[in-house]
Amino acid sequence: MELERIREYAELLAKMGVSVQKGEEVWINCGLDQIEFVRLVVEECYKAGAKKVRVRFSDNKISKLHYQYMSLKDLSKVEEYTISEYRYMVKHNPSMLHIISDDPDAFKGINQSIISKSSMKISKKIKPYRNKMDGNYKWCIAAVPSEAWAKSVFPKLEKDEAVEALWNAILSASRVDGNAVENWKNHNKTLFNYRKMLEKLDLQYLEYKASNGTDFKVELIKGAEWGGGSEFTSDKREFNPNIPSEEVFTSPLAGSCEGIVYASKPLSYHGQIIDGFSVRFEGGKVVEVKAKKNQKLLEQMVKMDEGASKLGEVALVPYDSPIQNSGLLFYETLFDENAACHLALGHGFKEMIPGGASLSNEEATEKGINDSIIHVDFMIGTKDLEITGVSFSGKRTVIFKDGNWAI
Repeated sequence: MELERIREYAELLAKMGVSVQKGEEVWINCGLDQIEFVRLVVEECYKAGAKKVRVRFSDNKISKLHYQYMSLKDLSKVEEYTISEYRYMVKHNPSMLHIISDDPDAFKGINQSIISKSSMKISKKIKPYRNKMDGNYKWCIAAVPSEAWAKSVFPKLEKDEAVEALWNAILSASRVDGNAVENWKNHNKTLFNYRKMLEKLDLQYLEYKASNGTDFKVELIKGAEWGGGSEFTSDKREFNPNIPSEEVFTSPLAGSCEGIVYASKPLSYHGQIIDGFSVRFEGGKVVEVKAKKNQKLLEQMVKMDEGASKLGEVALVPYDSPIQNSGLLFYETLFDENAACHLALGHGFKEMIPGGASLSNEEATEKGINDSIIHVDFMIGTKDLEITGVSFSGKRTVIFKDGNWAI
């Protein structure tokens, strides 16, 4: 891969992802196999004005060893130094850049319940700190290839060829073509236009239908805003949380949806693949899940806490999107969710309510935002998906037809 193009990607993450401003602190979370790219990102952050860049490495192979040999009690323990880190983040709000390169089957063979139970216990302990951070700091999730991930996407290629091919796919999806920063500014304008159109419709419900059996209705929150493209912190600092991103989204009214949806792509969750699955809702909650692969993991996911069985997000993505048109299945939610319309179980976004960033979690919950320790996106968009919006005055508008925007 050309160094010039990779450096352009690093610049994009610094300038448009976390949008580094002079005097800010940046934390980068990444894998051990990303060191060369991370060095470029660190440099671009400093060039953009960062006063300090901290890098935190992790490794799935080491994490797998922890799951194999540690007790559930020790896996679930949150040390005081970890709590101190979260206290620091709450106080100083460093910008957070998450660079992922995970193997979709990283934890294959590990007892699913150990991962779920330890994750649930840890999440409950750090959730109060994350709640205080919501809306107050800039963050971005992006990706670079690893050999294992590249071989999952391109199994017929040799390792080096697969990594090169995945680099090309990531950079193309991220609009890195010599004008990445300008490309993202223009792309944000397009997404903002759809946000404005949806808000003008004053929608109360969205109704989904597709030939695969999806037949679903979800209620929205009166006055809730739509997101997509760049976002803003409570003190008006702009950032792009996902690179790439094709979605326009909002948080629905928690506990108010009915029907069944069928996943259109596999879901990578806790280092394992859930595939061929459906989710049925009654009274706003998941009442049944079925999966051809890893059904028990899916069942555990929707029982992580009370909010895990409710929706926290509805996202609209045209089927005719760059990622879908690539013909690739990335086995990574950051990309696959931007190939098709999707829903998310779990935590909602209080920022979708005007003035919501200043609300406590309890106040946001009262206004209809779901609360949970999880937020898991899964794809339901198909080539023939139709979505109809129903306004609070009863007017019906076709929002999506044949999988694409109809407004």
